[in-house]
Parts: sequence; structure tokens; C-alpha cells
Amino acid sequence: MYTYLGIPTKTDKVIVVEVGKNTPAEAAGIKTESQITKVTFENKEIVFSGVSGFIKQIEPLKGKEIELTLLQKGGKEEVIKIVPRLTPPQGEGALGVALSDMEMKMYPIWQRPFRGVVVGVTESWAWGKEITVSLGKLLWGILTGKGVPKDVAGPIGIYQVSKQVYKVGWIATLQFMAILSINLAILNIMPFPALDGGRVFFLGIEKIIGKRLKNRIEGYVHTVGMFFLIGLMLLITVRDVIKLVRP
Repeated sequence: MYTYLGIPTKTDKVIVVEVGKNTPAEAAGIKTESQITKVTFENKEIVFSGVSGFIKQIEPLKGKEIELTLLQKGGKEEVIKIVPRLTPPQGEGALGVALSDMEMKMYPIWQRPFRGVVVGVTESWAWGKEITVSLGKLLWGILTGKGVPKDVAGPIGIYQVSKQVYKVGWIATLQFMAILSINLAILNIMPFPALDGGRVFFLGIEKIIGKRLKNRIEGYVHTVGMFFLIGLMLLITVRDVIKLVRP
């Protein structure tokens, strides 16, 4: 994918990748793929660099009218007036847009496959660590009675997120699918009963003690693990349904 599209490179640009419905951005006519090049408040330019810098500068301007200079995809420049929301809905920002400071850089064609592999491995490793930590927190929360974290989603929640990602574009969709694949792979190799990792764990025990465990014992453990996983999935699914009914 990176060989064909280019290598994602972090820049100082602020690019709109999604505009939410019923938001100040939609009302002001902001379009996806627009680049925010300038912010003006009371005839004074607000200096920023990158997405994090832009968000930081917008924060104290909530509820106040500002001007955004936008560079459209075709090269046309446009100035719009907008009022960032004081109290945006949960999960949304003051303007109601998703932003990115990543740009697909087109290196020489012979370099792209090698650079693409490096980027792919680096991103996979980073997501792998993030997912492993999240799964650890999930299990710890269950064992300590804190319950399932709010950001954990089941099939219904994943479907809802995938619809939003699909709107951003097919590149984001492919990346989301890759993250799901990494998630499932890590989950499957965890040393938990009923998973492949649980089976490997039992094989390791048999190797250490030098004899085979009774099939009945291993079967009971895997059965308990399976019921636990099914119960956890049902719990998360019910919570996802409740979120749909009462967002």
C-alpha cells in the first residue's frame, strides 16, 4: 500500500480528514481534505504548528468567533468564520472535525518498498504494544472488580467504528483492518484457556513436569475459559446495544 500511495510523513500541516454532522464545521462549509493554514481572532493571527498546536490554540477561543483560512484541494484559498463549541459532545472537538498532520510523501519508486516495510513494521510494533497494554488493563480490571473499561467494544461497537472509519477513506479502512488483525493475533496467543495461547501454555507445563496432563483436567480448564470469554463478549455486546439506544 505504501509503495503505491507513498510513505506517511509527519508534517506541520493541519488537514481536515472528516467533518462531523450537525457541527460548527459543517455549518461553516468546511470540506474534507482542506488544509487549515491560518487562524485569525480579532484581526490578530494565531500562530500554530501541526494538529496538536492548532488544538491548543483553539482551546481558549471556544465560544468566540474566529476566522479560518482554508486551502482547498484544488489550490483555491477560502476564509470562513466559525465559533468553536464551548461544550462539544463526548468524543468530538470544538469544531467537529477530524484532523491529521500526516502527508503521503512520494520517494523514488525504488525506495518505497523498503521504506514501506520499515513503516509497516514500526506501526505494527507500536500498535502491538498498545493493544497488549490495553488487554492487560482489561484483565486487571476484571480481576480487581473494576469491570470492563468503557472504551472496550464488541462486534457491534467495532461495526459502528468501522462505519466512521470507512467515511474517512479506504486507506483508513485498510489500516483499521490491520489493527483489528493485530488485536486478534495478540488476543489469540495470550496464555488463556480456550485460546491457542492457552494450549501452548499447557504444552509448556507438560514439558516442564515431564509428563502429559490428564485430558479431562485440561478440558475442564478450557471449558471454563470458553464460558468466561462468551460471558465477557455478551456483557460487552449488551453495553454496546445500550450505547446505541441511549448514546
